[in-house]
Amino acid sequence: MKYAVVGFGTAGYHAVKTIRQYDADGEIDVYSNTSRAPYNPMLTTYYAFGKLEFEGLFPFGDLEKIQKEISFHLCQETVKKVHAEEHSIETEAGIKTYDRILIATGARAFAPPVKGLDPEDAFLMRTVEDAIRFKERLKKQNVKHAVVIGASMAGIKVVEVLHKYGIETWLLDLAKHIFPLAAYPEVSAEIEKRVEAQGVHLKFGTTIDHMEQEDGKNIAVLTDGSRIPADIVGLCIGTRAITETVQDEVAIGRGIIVDDHMRTSVPGVFAAGDCCEGNNIESGQTQIIGLWANANHQGETAGANMAGQDETYKGNILHNITHFMNMDFIGFGDNRLEGEVLEYGSLEGDLYVRLVLDGKKIVGANILDNYRISGIIKNYMLRLFAGEEFTLPDYQRAMLEKAGLSETFIDEIEEKMHG
Repeated sequence: MKYAVVGFGTAGYHAVKTIRQYDADGEIDVYSNTSRAPYNPMLTTYYAFGKLEFEGLFPFGDLEKIQKEISFHLCQETVKKVHAEEHSIETEAGIKTYDRILIATGARAFAPPVKGLDPEDAFLMRTVEDAIRFKERLKKQNVKHAVVIGASMAGIKVVEVLHKYGIETWLLDLAKHIFPLAAYPEVSAEIEKRVEAQGVHLKFGTTIDHMEQEDGKNIAVLTDGSRIPADIVGLCIGTRAITETVQDEVAIGRGIIVDDHMRTSVPGVFAAGDCCEGNNIESGQTQIIGLWANANHQGETAGANMAGQDETYKGNILHNITHFMNMDFIGFGDNRLEGEVLEYGSLEGDLYVRLVLDGKKIVGANILDNYRISGIIKNYMLRLFAGEEFTLPDYQRAMLEKAGLSETFIDEIEEKMHG
């Protein structure tokens, strides 16, 4: 059996590893346009900050280590086109045919052009190269003022790095508040208060319109007419699935459309990771769920099925877990959904939990300042979405109590779900 894997991020890595578990002799070609090992994009700001050594960006080790552990052929060349029906890969070197193909091209940072912004002063934060470039610029100590566009998880992590370097920073977003896709307004307000208390400027309902020069300095002119000094601009607006190689070859929405076996619309061609859509267990709809763990599971499922197994991946829910500027924020589910609200703790205290209920399900959750309970809450939500009559086992109740939740609050949750 001949396999091709296009893209070697975490989804591609897990697919190759799983293929090899089931097929020790098959030929595996991995196409990658970089000489770097798979890395975690969410760790790039940790490296820029100095919390993580460079090697820490690569959780599976370098390419030499990976190839010693898993047998495959690395093709360091750019794929021009995947011809899905023909099961062939086209590069500058020619065209090669395979029995099974996996598309695992990931996503790229997206930012519209800003008039007057020098590319040297514009910074994305997605790749290892982005992190290296950002860190090197900050080391020059010629940045006094910065603007970050996008009050997202990536945006606040870039702000945290700038704050560490003592750079006066403005965080902008067209939305009404920080983390608009994850946080409830009350939680957003508390986060904003804490961030501003540390000296970061926040402006919502506006974004950058263009850049100007004034007395030899860079000025960001905003859509509301405000003018802000900006030696550099961080562009943390979002990501887009990389699907060009299979355009007009397989079905594509916002990402490549797959089923629960990670099969595309063309038999024998699979997709996994941030380039494809997955099942949102909460909504029952497909969408891109750009999470590290999600890509891992999709890659494993694709690899198993490419090697002749019958594995399914049911999907995930939207969730965000991040630590920044001496606080934790965890968001699960769709923060647009309304329902009965259960709260525990205080927004200003050491632990705050806000759950939104719809019948016998928790459809949304925000947690401030205690990431330790996040895994239990997420698992609880997933089991309920799956229709299970799941109650918290004693050891999980004990863990929640140890983390600060009261027995009374835990009982109240269980009563709402099962009473």
